Amino acid sequence: MKILVFAPHNDDEVLGVGGTIAKHVAKGDEVYICEVTIGKNKERAQLIKAEAEAAHKVLGVKKTFFLDFPVVALSNLPAIELNKAIHRIVQDIRPVITYIPHKGDMHTDHAVVAESAMVSLRPVDSPQIKEIYVYETLSETEWNIPSVENWFIPNVYVDITETIDTKLKAMECYQSQLYDFPHPRSLQAIESLSELRGSTVCVRNAESFMLVRQIQ
Repeated sequence: MKILVFAPHNDDEVLGVGGTIAKHVAKGDEVYICEVTIGKNKERAQLIKAEAEAAHKVLGVKKTFFLDFPVVALSNLPAIELNKAIHRIVQDIRPVITYIPHKGDMHTDHAVVAESAMVSLRPVDSPQIKEIYVYETLSETEWNIPSVENWFIPNVYVDITETIDTKLKAMECYQSQLYDFPHPRSLQAIESLSELRGSTVCVRNAESFMLVRQIQ
Protein backbone atom coordinates (compact mmCIF):
# COMPACT_ATOMS: atom_id res chain seq x y z
CA MET A 1 0.00 0.00 0.00
CA LYS A 2 1.24 3.50 -0.87
CA ILE A 3 1.32 6.23 1.77
CA LEU A 4 1.97 9.92 1.05
CA VAL A 5 2.91 12.48 3.72
CA PHE A 6 2.91 16.23 3.03
CA ALA A 7 5.41 18.29 5.04
CA PRO A 8 5.29 22.09 4.69
CA HIS A 9 8.78 22.27 6.22
CA ASN A 10 11.55 19.75 6.69
CA ASP A 11 11.01 17.92 10.00
CA ASP A 12 7.20 18.37 10.13
CA GLU A 13 6.79 14.82 8.86
CA VAL A 14 8.88 13.38 11.71
CA LEU A 15 7.28 15.56 14.39
CA GLY A 16 3.76 14.64 13.34
CA VAL A 17 3.92 11.25 11.67
CA GLY A 18 7.36 9.77 12.41
CA GLY A 19 6.21 6.86 14.53
CA THR A 20 3.31 6.08 12.21
CA ILE A 21 5.59 6.19 9.17
CA ALA A 22 7.90 3.65 10.79
CA LYS A 23 4.88 1.50 11.60
CA HIS A 24 3.68 1.63 7.97
CA VAL A 25 7.13 0.63 6.75
CA ALA A 26 7.27 -2.27 9.21
CA LYS A 27 4.02 -3.55 7.71
CA GLY A 28 5.49 -3.45 4.22
CA ASP A 29 3.82 -0.23 3.03
CA GLU A 30 5.62 2.18 0.71
CA VAL A 31 5.91 5.63 2.27
CA TYR A 32 6.55 8.75 0.18
CA ILE A 33 7.17 12.22 1.57
CA CYS A 34 6.59 15.55 -0.16
CA GLU A 35 8.72 18.32 1.36
CA VAL A 36 7.19 21.56 0.12
CA THR A 37 9.58 24.34 1.18
CA ILE A 38 13.31 24.67 1.63
CA GLY A 39 15.83 27.01 3.31
CA LYS A 40 16.32 30.61 2.22
CA ASN A 41 19.84 30.14 0.88
CA LYS A 42 21.76 27.45 -0.98
CA GLU A 43 23.89 26.40 1.99
CA ARG A 44 20.85 26.11 4.26
CA ALA A 45 18.95 24.17 1.59
CA GLN A 46 21.74 21.64 1.19
CA LEU A 47 21.99 21.14 4.96
CA ILE A 48 18.28 20.63 5.52
CA LYS A 49 17.95 18.28 2.56
CA ALA A 50 20.81 16.16 3.88
CA GLU A 51 19.16 16.05 7.30
CA ALA A 52 15.82 15.11 5.75
CA GLU A 53 17.33 12.32 3.68
CA ALA A 54 19.12 10.94 6.74
CA ALA A 55 15.92 11.05 8.80
CA HIS A 56 13.91 9.38 6.06
CA LYS A 57 16.52 6.65 5.75
CA VAL A 58 16.04 5.90 9.45
CA LEU A 59 12.27 5.71 8.95
CA GLY A 60 12.53 3.59 5.81
CA VAL A 61 10.90 6.09 3.45
CA LYS A 62 10.68 4.90 -0.16
CA LYS A 63 11.22 8.30 -1.82
CA THR A 64 11.30 11.97 -0.88
CA PHE A 65 10.11 14.76 -3.18
CA PHE A 66 11.58 18.24 -2.62
CA LEU A 67 9.44 20.96 -4.22
CA ASP A 68 11.86 23.72 -3.15
CA PHE A 69 9.28 26.45 -2.70
CA PRO A 70 10.40 29.41 -0.53
CA VAL A 71 9.77 29.03 3.19
CA VAL A 72 7.42 31.54 4.87
CA ALA A 73 6.22 32.67 1.44
CA LEU A 74 3.64 30.14 0.28
CA SER A 75 0.79 32.56 0.98
CA ASN A 76 2.35 34.95 -1.59
CA LEU A 77 2.67 32.22 -4.22
CA PRO A 78 -0.01 31.92 -6.91
CA ALA A 79 -2.16 29.00 -5.72
CA ILE A 80 -2.04 27.39 -9.15
CA GLU A 81 1.74 26.87 -8.90
CA LEU A 82 1.60 24.90 -5.67
CA ASN A 83 -1.57 23.08 -6.71
CA LYS A 84 0.06 21.89 -9.93
CA ALA A 85 3.22 20.71 -8.15
CA ILE A 86 1.29 18.78 -5.52
CA HIS A 87 -1.15 17.41 -8.08
CA ARG A 88 1.72 15.94 -10.11
CA ILE A 89 3.02 14.06 -7.09
CA VAL A 90 -0.39 12.74 -6.07
CA GLN A 91 -1.05 11.51 -9.59
CA ASP A 92 2.43 9.97 -9.82
CA ILE A 93 2.25 8.12 -6.50
CA ARG A 94 -1.49 7.37 -6.42
CA PRO A 95 -1.48 6.96 -2.62
CA VAL A 96 -4.13 5.05 -0.70
CA ILE A 97 -3.53 6.88 2.60
CA THR A 98 -2.37 10.48 2.99
CA TYR A 99 -1.30 12.65 5.92
CA ILE A 100 -1.54 16.45 5.73
CA PRO A 101 -0.72 19.30 8.16
CA HIS A 102 -3.36 21.00 10.27
CA LYS A 103 -4.83 24.09 8.58
CA GLY A 104 -5.15 25.81 11.96
CA ASP A 105 -1.41 25.73 12.70
CA MET A 106 0.47 28.90 13.65
CA HIS A 107 2.58 28.90 10.47
CA THR A 108 0.62 30.00 7.40
CA ASP A 109 2.65 27.62 5.21
CA HIS A 110 0.86 24.75 6.97
CA ALA A 111 -2.57 26.11 6.09
CA VAL A 112 -1.59 26.70 2.46
CA VAL A 113 -0.19 23.17 2.08
CA ALA A 114 -3.25 21.62 3.74
CA GLU A 115 -5.62 23.44 1.41
CA SER A 116 -3.55 22.74 -1.69
CA ALA A 117 -3.26 19.06 -0.81
CA MET A 118 -7.01 18.77 -0.38
CA VAL A 119 -7.51 20.12 -3.91
CA SER A 120 -5.53 17.19 -5.32
CA LEU A 121 -7.08 14.69 -2.90
CA ARG A 122 -10.62 15.25 -4.15
CA PRO A 123 -12.36 11.92 -4.88
CA VAL A 124 -13.02 12.96 -8.48
CA ASP A 125 -9.26 13.28 -9.10
CA SER A 126 -7.94 10.58 -6.75
CA PRO A 127 -10.59 7.87 -6.31
CA GLN A 128 -7.98 5.41 -5.03
CA ILE A 129 -7.51 7.38 -1.79
CA LYS A 130 -9.24 5.64 1.09
CA GLU A 131 -8.03 7.65 4.10
CA ILE A 132 -6.91 11.24 4.75
CA TYR A 133 -5.55 12.29 8.14
CA VAL A 134 -4.45 15.62 9.63
CA TYR A 135 -1.43 15.53 11.93
CA GLU A 136 -0.23 17.87 14.68
CA THR A 137 3.15 19.62 14.62
CA LEU A 138 4.85 20.65 17.85
CA SER A 139 5.62 24.41 17.96
CA GLU A 140 2.90 25.09 15.38
CA THR A 141 -0.38 23.35 16.21
CA GLU A 142 -0.43 24.36 19.87
CA TRP A 143 0.68 27.98 19.43
CA ASN A 144 -1.98 29.60 17.26
CA ILE A 145 -4.80 31.82 18.56
CA PRO A 146 -7.34 29.50 20.20
CA SER A 147 -10.52 29.32 18.16
CA VAL A 148 -12.94 26.76 16.80
CA GLU A 149 -11.25 26.86 13.39
CA ASN A 150 -7.73 26.51 14.82
CA TRP A 151 -8.46 23.77 17.33
CA PHE A 152 -6.80 20.41 16.69
CA ILE A 153 -9.36 17.78 17.73
CA PRO A 154 -7.80 14.28 17.55
CA ASN A 155 -10.14 11.39 16.90
CA VAL A 156 -7.68 8.77 15.64
CA TYR A 157 -4.77 7.41 17.67
CA VAL A 158 -1.91 5.23 16.43
CA ASP A 159 0.00 3.18 18.99
CA ILE A 160 3.69 3.93 18.31
CA THR A 161 5.08 2.27 21.42
CA GLU A 162 7.18 -0.01 19.23
CA THR A 163 8.40 2.81 16.96
CA ILE A 164 8.88 5.81 19.28
CA ASP A 165 12.63 5.12 19.46
CA THR A 166 12.80 5.14 15.65
CA LYS A 167 10.92 8.45 15.57
CA LEU A 168 13.33 10.00 18.07
CA LYS A 169 16.34 8.64 16.16
CA ALA A 170 14.97 10.16 12.94
CA MET A 171 14.43 13.50 14.66
CA GLU A 172 18.02 13.44 15.89
CA CYS A 173 19.03 13.69 12.23
CA TYR A 174 17.51 17.19 12.18
CA GLN A 175 20.19 18.78 14.31
CA SER A 176 19.49 22.21 12.83
CA GLN A 177 15.89 21.95 14.04
CA LEU A 178 16.41 20.50 17.52
CA TYR A 179 16.45 22.53 20.74
CA ASP A 180 16.83 21.85 24.43
CA PHE A 181 13.76 21.17 26.57
CA PRO A 182 11.37 22.86 27.33
CA HIS A 183 11.33 23.92 23.67
CA PRO A 184 8.59 21.89 21.93
CA ARG A 185 11.03 20.77 19.24
CA SER A 186 13.17 18.85 21.72
CA LEU A 187 13.41 15.09 22.03
CA GLN A 188 11.95 15.24 25.52
CA ALA A 189 8.92 17.25 24.40
CA ILE A 190 8.35 14.93 21.44
CA GLU A 191 8.37 11.88 23.69
CA SER A 192 6.21 13.66 26.28
CA LEU A 193 3.53 14.42 23.68
CA SER A 194 3.57 10.78 22.58
CA GLU A 195 3.05 9.75 26.20
CA LEU A 196 0.19 12.22 26.63
CA ARG A 197 -1.53 11.00 23.46
CA GLY A 198 -0.80 7.43 24.48
CA SER A 199 -2.33 7.85 27.92
CA THR A 200 -5.54 9.05 26.28
CA VAL A 201 -6.04 5.57 24.82
CA CYS A 202 -4.11 3.65 27.50
CA VAL A 203 -0.98 2.83 25.53
CA ARG A 204 2.56 3.98 26.31
CA ASN A 205 3.15 6.12 23.21
CA ALA A 206 0.84 7.32 20.46
CA GLU A 207 0.45 9.83 17.64
CA SER A 208 -2.93 11.45 17.20
CA PHE A 209 -4.74 12.56 14.06
CA MET A 210 -7.93 14.13 12.83
CA LEU A 211 -9.78 11.97 10.32
CA VAL A 212 -10.78 13.98 7.24
CA ARG A 213 -12.15 11.18 5.09
CA GLN A 214 -12.37 7.40 5.17
CA ILE A 215 -13.87 5.17 2.49
CA GLN A 216 -14.54 1.57 3.45
